[in-house]
This record gives sequence, C-alpha cells and structure tokens, in this order.
Amino acid sequence: MKKIVSLIVVLMIISVAILTGNVYAAPLNSVNVETSKDLVRPGEEVRVNIEFGQALGSYTFDIAYDNSIFEYVSSEGGTPNNTGTKVRVVFYDSTGGTNPRTNMSVTFKAKSDITTSNPTEFNVTAEGLANSDASVNYDDITSPITKNVTVEPEYIDYTLNLESVNGELVKGKENEMKLSYSSPMGKYYDKARLVAESTGTGDVQLIGTDEQSLDHDIIESGWGEEQGYAIGGKDVSQVLNVRGIFSEVGDYKITLKLIDRDNSDTVIAEKTFDFTVVEQTETTPPSGSTDNGTTENIPEEITPPVEVEENVTENINENTMPTKLPKTGTNIYLPISTILVILTGTIIYYNKKKIVK
Repeated sequence: MKKIVSLIVVLMIISVAILTGNVYAAPLNSVNVETSKDLVRPGEEVRVNIEFGQALGSYTFDIAYDNSIFEYVSSEGGTPNNTGTKVRVVFYDSTGGTNPRTNMSVTFKAKSDITTSNPTEFNVTAEGLANSDASVNYDDITSPITKNVTVEPEYIDYTLNLESVNGELVKGKENEMKLSYSSPMGKYYDKARLVAESTGTGDVQLIGTDEQSLDHDIIESGWGEEQGYAIGGKDVSQVLNVRGIFSEVGDYKITLKLIDRDNSDTVIAEKTFDFTVVEQTETTPPSGSTDNGTTENIPEEITPPVEVEENVTENINENTMPTKLPKTGTNIYLPISTILVILTGTIIYYNKKKIVK
C-alpha cells in the first residue's frame, strides 16, 4: 500500500512539473555554430548557421558582430532585431509543438571599402530555450560560442619597373632613369624596403635623391629607412627619378627587390632588367664651324664684273623724246613747262614797261 501511495505522489509531482513547465534537462550542449566561409572578401556575404541538435519550440539567439567590418543583411528562423552590433532572433512555435525548428541562420556582408586584413569573430549566446512543446526548458548559453573569420581583400602582386628616360644609356654619364613599383590592391607591410643588385661588364650606381636632398645609391645601400617603411592598400604607386651611372660599355642586369624587414627580408616582389651601355656619340660639326663649335666668318662670294666690248656704243639721239612715260618716278615735263610760262610772263612784263616809258 505504501509503495502504491509513493508511486502516485511521484507521478503527481512529475505531472505538476510538466504542466507548470518546471522540468529542466541538462544544458543544451549540442548547439553548433558554423560560417559559410572562413575568408571573406570585401563586398561578399557570409552566413552564420546555428544547429540546435534537437527540435526547439522557442529560443532567443544573439549574434554579436563588428559593425566596422560587417553589416547585417537578413536572417532565417525567427523575428530579427538588429541593434547595430548584435542581431537578436526570437522564435516561438505558436502551434504548440507542431512546427519546431532545429536550426537558424543570420547573413552578414563585409564592407566594400576594406583594404586590410581583418581577423574578426561572431559571438553567439542564447536564452529562453525550450523543447518543441515547451515541456522542457534548457539552460541559457551565457558563455559565447565564438566563430572566427577573416575579412581580407584579394591582393594583387606588386609590379616593379626600371627604364631609361632617354632610351639610350651612355658610359660614364648620369643617365636619367625611372624606377617604380605599384599594385591596384597591395598587401600591407609595416616594414618593406627596396633594394637592388647589378651584374655586368662594369660597376653600376643607381642614385636616388630623398626629400632631404640626400643621394642614396640603391644598389649599395637600398632605398629608404634601414628598418623599412609601410606600404599597401588600394592603388599603391611610388615612382623614383634616379640616375644610372655605368663605368664601362657593355651589357648589364639590374635586379630590383621589395623585401619584408619584419620577416627576415623575405622577398615580396622581384624583377630583373637588361640594359646595354654605349660610348658617347661624337657630333660632326656643321659646315662653317670649327672643332670647338664656333662659326668662322666666311667671306661672301664676289661676282666678277661683266666685260663690255670697248667699240660697241649705242647711238642715242639727245633730241629724241621717249614715246611713253615711266609708270613711276618724277614727270620732268611739268617743271619745264612751268619755267617757260614764268619766263614768257617776265619778258612780256618788261617789254610793256619799256613801251610805257
């Protein structure tokens, strides 16, 4: 009889616990968090998937993220609320257990202006966990479940270039040359450095002048600070105007290298260039010039006089008048006529005066 009474009491307690929802199971240790990718490019989306390991009739999951790297896109498996640094997804099976869920997900997008490598993480916590008919409640997940990802651009290798400005390299002369390295999306290095090596017929100097007007032979000592300098990012480009001095005529090879001083001088980029050096071309002085480039006074060519036969004379009749007047020059007949008129008038005047007397 006592056994029967004890069994009835236990059943009653279990029934009351079920009805009041106060039956607790062990913590929900089967929750698994995964991401759709571990390496995310700027502008790409990544999905955070959460598997419960069993059907749940209610839950509230919080997914914390770095809003300087990601922006919220969407969620599946509940009602979302994005606070800017955390997405909260709430689910409750209003059917009373006929539509429980075994998983949920949230989608984020990496910001498109990211130019560096950014290791980051998603942190997942939960509360209000219950089985499909809410007869069992599970402990809250207060210690975050962490999933690591890296947001990083797709880096493009650095390109090195070295060329002669004038197209020809002359022995013993300071030849103008242009040295450059560039990348549309260069990987970041805190302590990169540019160095050069040469082989060939003679010695080579590759001289660049820094902002303090100091000359540096890149082949002998490299370019920039000894400990290196920072490079990287979008549209990286540096152009150096240098002077190449070659001691002998012949063929040369110059190898440029970008190295990482932070990583035992590991080569970041490398390229070798071939050059041919010639003698100074002598310029032929122009006609009428001396060897020193000055021009002498050259006498003008004298045209010999034209010989005229002595006994040949053109007969000119002084009383013969020209039949045509020249189109230009002075008309000689007008002043002669004027003089004749004045003389005639004067003669007539004096003759009249004599008669009067």
